[in-house]
Amino acid sequence: MDMTVRIVTDSTCDLPPTVINDLEITVIPLYINVGSKGYLDGIEISRQEFYARLPSFRPHPTTAAPGQDVFQKSYFRLVEEGATQILSIHVSQKLSAVFGIALSAAQSIQMVPVTVLDSRQLTLGTGFLAETAARMAKEGAHVNEILPVLEDQISRTHVFAALDTVEFLRRSGRTSFAMASIASLLHVKPLLRMYDGNPTSERVRTTGKAIRRLIELLEQAAPLERVALVHTHSPEKADYLRRQASHLMPEGEIPSVDITPVIGAHLGPGAAGFACISRR
Repeated sequence: MDMTVRIVTDSTCDLPPTVINDLEITVIPLYINVGSKGYLDGIEISRQEFYARLPSFRPHPTTAAPGQDVFQKSYFRLVEEGATQILSIHVSQKLSAVFGIALSAAQSIQMVPVTVLDSRQLTLGTGFLAETAARMAKEGAHVNEILPVLEDQISRTHVFAALDTVEFLRRSGRTSFAMASIASLLHVKPLLRMYDGNPTSERVRTTGKAIRRLIELLEQAAPLERVALVHTHSPEKADYLRRQASHLMPEGEIPSVDITPVIGAHLGPGAAGFACISRR
């Protein structure tokens, strides 16, 4: 019997729409809530509009995962379209409830096997996994052939970015007020790193030092199979990083993407960094 594997991910994956459409990836949007109004990420509010309005939003935006029924409906629709296996790849469970909700939904689907994978990453760290899976699925690979390739890719995937300010972490409750006050007095630029499901942070004193540290981290990950610039609607900063890191860039297109507002709400505007995959 022919197997048709379909790939599902969520809107934190930051994949460009062309990739999503070409590879027929199903993307489940998360919610951005501003006061009593909820927006579907990437559908009801554009990234440009969100970042332009972020400093003035009162109260500060919160983010939420969709309910189990949203995942169930997506899985059912794919089965109706002929899927015989579904692989659902989501943002790290250390950062969001999405993985757990997708897992509960998957367990309720009886018609075909639905496998849920914790990407142990965020932004294009997750997106690159969904893209690899969808390319393999298009070539006829089964889920049991795709998973070991993804596990290997996870072990070589790094995402790191420097924030312009701790203010938005404070507003979203992701850092203590005392820490944020001290950090802003010292003009500290927090540097956030994600590897294999472990989020870590560093404190760097100036923007110049933060950029040098980002390049250093990229050098440690080199030689690179893939790299992309990720930023909270700060294309100039991303272009500057690209120029500083040009000696490390692999052949081919180097995308530059706006980080989803679901994550950007916590990072604030002006954050920039890299998502990369080390070569084997």
